[in-house]
Amino acid sequence: MKKILAIVGPTASGKTSLSLAVAERLDAEIVSADSRQIYRSMTVGTAKPSEEDRRKIPHHCIDILDPDELYSAGLYGRNARRIIREIRERGKAVVVVGGSGLYIRALLDGLFEGPGSNEEIRRALNTQLESKGLNSLLQDLERVDPVTAKRMEGEPKARRIIRALEVYYETGIPLSRHHEQQDRSNRIEAVQVAPEWDRSDLYGRIDERVQEMIRKGLVEEVRWLVDRYDRRTNALNTVGYKEMIDFLDHRQDLATTIALIQKNTRRFAKRQLTWFRRDRRIHWIPAKEGIDHVADRVLSVYEQEG
Repeated sequence: MKKILAIVGPTASGKTSLSLAVAERLDAEIVSADSRQIYRSMTVGTAKPSEEDRRKIPHHCIDILDPDELYSAGLYGRNARRIIREIRERGKAVVVVGGSGLYIRALLDGLFEGPGSNEEIRRALNTQLESKGLNSLLQDLERVDPVTAKRMEGEPKARRIIRALEVYYETGIPLSRHHEQQDRSNRIEAVQVAPEWDRSDLYGRIDERVQEMIRKGLVEEVRWLVDRYDRRTNALNTVGYKEMIDFLDHRQDLATTIALIQKNTRRFAKRQLTWFRRDRRIHWIPAKEGIDHVADRVLSVYEQEG
């Protein structure tokens, strides 16, 4: 069976426009791999494809949950594989597009979901977090599972570290070993490509995108969301939304808020690049030449390897 095409990479690198151009030529349907575009009413801040584009080319895994509903990479992997099977049964090609590295990994390689939550262990770890700080947990993880700890370089999230330690204390086996031993029968064969920009050009695109989000109504979108959902909702704890919540709570002015969103988005893009650069299967396609040229290059790689 022909491989699927996966367009990955950092935010603001042109993945959406590239996916539309390529999907049209392949007569394909698009499966999003974005951990925030799954939420309804989070449109401007997640740079969802337009309604017009979604009518033109069928999209999946967008607007499937309310912001206060829980989701995971493991659930995404299972749901996206089912959707891909259905698309193929209709005789259509598949283009996966997104910058959520864990979602991409869950879809293509499978993801170990581990044992259920152990409340006793989790309470102890949260107590350690409160009393000794995040570095204490990270040092414990480096001791018992250095491979997983290294994957969290940059700005590790407490809940991910706690989950990795919970798996170790519950099973006696490091999370990285579980990943190595998991059943790979659910793997999906894919040709992965990523638009490549000079760092300065990418950062310029990010800064302009943030300004465009403001023009399109990001302030109003976040105001609508916080009127309906708890500010601590995990979906809103993401770049663009958390800074705008501080603005709406009068903690900073709009100019400061815009600058912070730009800065934090650049930092997020840097972490995405670090994640994707580790995957040697990805073909990096210079993106500065223009969308038609890049689409030609992507299709050429896909024809050779797909």
